[in-house]
Amino acid sequence: MVAKIVSTASGLLALMMSVASCASEAASEEMMLSMQREDDDLVAARSDMQPAEPVSKWRIFTTNPDLSAILATPDLAVGTRRFALVITDLSGVISLPVVELSTYRYLNGSRDESSRVGPIETARAKFHRFPYGSRGLHVAELVFDSPGIWSVEARVPRADGEVDRIEVEIEVFERTMSVDVGQPAPRSVSRTLADVESIAELTTGSAPDPNLYEISIADAISNGRPTVVVFASPAFCTNAVCGPQVETISNLRLVYSERADFIHVDLFQNPAEIQGDLSIAVASPLLEEWGLTSQEWTFVMDRAGIVRGRFENYAPEQELEVAMLSVLEALE
Repeated sequence: MVAKIVSTASGLLALMMSVASCASEAASEEMMLSMQREDDDLVAARSDMQPAEPVSKWRIFTTNPDLSAILATPDLAVGTRRFALVITDLSGVISLPVVELSTYRYLNGSRDESSRVGPIETARAKFHRFPYGSRGLHVAELVFDSPGIWSVEARVPRADGEVDRIEVEIEVFERTMSVDVGQPAPRSVSRTLADVESIAELTTGSAPDPNLYEISIADAISNGRPTVVVFASPAFCTNAVCGPQVETISNLRLVYSERADFIHVDLFQNPAEIQGDLSIAVASPLLEEWGLTSQEWTFVMDRAGIVRGRFENYAPEQELEVAMLSVLEALE
């Protein structure tokens, strides 16, 4: 296998930099392809690789140098976790309906091939296409039963009958950085339409749904109804793992608004002032409250304000609806 080191965003500053680095759909497609064509000095034999730094990097190994992957869910910890990745080749996103994933664990914190054990688990990752364009990602639930170095291998069938393998090496931690499933959601005092003169002060979206800004997170959690909260900045959400999440939430609201509250919080405190200039952007203080380090997050809370669904980067409507129905059915 050949190997690649891939950097990820870590912390609020890196989050804002990553948003700024992809300000258009064209930039997104170019970024996706450039991540496949890593600089030659990052490509080496597996045995020559140096350990990646925790959180800030993951590593990719592949039997085909034209194949690459972008990890959509880097905030991984012990437990059953949503694992999502974008698999690409030189022609773009690989959209096979199902890709087989296998997990492996490295013993004693080592990254040596001799310490690699598994497969621990095999699962089928389903492809979810984004609502617009050709983008999409493969998603599966995987179980990580201990912290440390893990890898997830995807088997990608080729037209000639052969199978390519691409492996994402990750670090699994004891706890997630973000608010986790089973924890109480922060009772954040998010801004609403009642707090501003114009909806443009609440979102970078070009055609916002005003219904997503009628109630604060704190009030929604206190009213005894399930709550769905999405953190995203629509105007700057254009990379390979970030999709039209706010629009997706609006679609769900049309179906479930009588039974749950739906809220959008922009990543930036001053969206009306930015006007495309992220050098003057101010990060929302709620990002730190919720421990968010990726560009897009969605949380589903039950009537008691306990997190029951946690989705890093884009989550398709089908995934969110399953979590929504699970919470609603618990009320019956």
